[in-house]
Amino acid sequence: MAFSIDIISCITDRFVELTATEKRIAQFILDDVQSAATLPIAEMARLTETSQASITRFARAIGCKDVRELKVKLAQSLAVGQRFILDVPDLEGVQGIYETIINVLDINRRALDPESLKKSVEWLSDARQILAIGMGGGSTICAQEVQFRLFRLGLPVVSQSDGLLVRMMCSAVTPNDVVLALSLGGYTPEIIESAAMARQYGAKVIAITPEETPLAANADIVLPLIVRENDYIFKPSTSRYAMLAMVDVLATELAMANKSQAKDRLRRIKLALDSHRGGVDRQPLGD
Repeated sequence: MAFSIDIISCITDRFVELTATEKRIAQFILDDVQSAATLPIAEMARLTETSQASITRFARAIGCKDVRELKVKLAQSLAVGQRFILDVPDLEGVQGIYETIINVLDINRRALDPESLKKSVEWLSDARQILAIGMGGGSTICAQEVQFRLFRLGLPVVSQSDGLLVRMMCSAVTPNDVVLALSLGGYTPEIIESAAMARQYGAKVIAITPEETPLAANADIVLPLIVRENDYIFKPSTSRYAMLAMVDVLATELAMANKSQAKDRLRRIKLALDSHRGGVDRQPLGD
């Protein structure tokens, strides 16, 4: 199985074990990964005041078979973005976290398509089974939230995030089922393949994901997300709030479309909770 090892981490982890000459080469690379990935070996040797043979030995010392492989791995590290290599300052502070969440919610609110939302509510209301699938942190949590919100309304819903189980469940759907696929990126292979499989077996697929992505292409309806990440990588992705907001919108519209059933279930749940935990009557339906 092919997988990529982050060469920057390898250099950093093995730095103390390197010789003085190798440390000079390592520091040059860490200071300017872009140049190290593109410079000819002779030029790198000149700039580090070493030799081509030293560059080759350094490459092998950090687990590469030659300088060419070193350059390929450096290019792979660069491909994820300079913000994951350079130290980008936080110019917004703690208040910026709240402001970013507010901004991403406002942007996505304006992107909401009422017709797609209406059709999604119709399909979910009439579904024999609703299968919410998501993987990778934010999408997993939001898929679970779909289950937590919709079962309260009396809807037949289950969530799943395990790759093999998602694939199995999507292969067992019927034309009366609806798969709700959630992905902040829209490129997760397991979600894309499972959504495509469910469609082939006749199920309807609704995707909460960015438009013009592979997942969107494999869905019958797309409830679009606008995902915008800033350069400060240490702040969690605010885009997951937009996905969670879309789940809330769907749940609210589904409750309004099935008022009598939803009110009965919600009242029963509130009674069960209040008689168990006590407290004031304005506590949430959950915790």
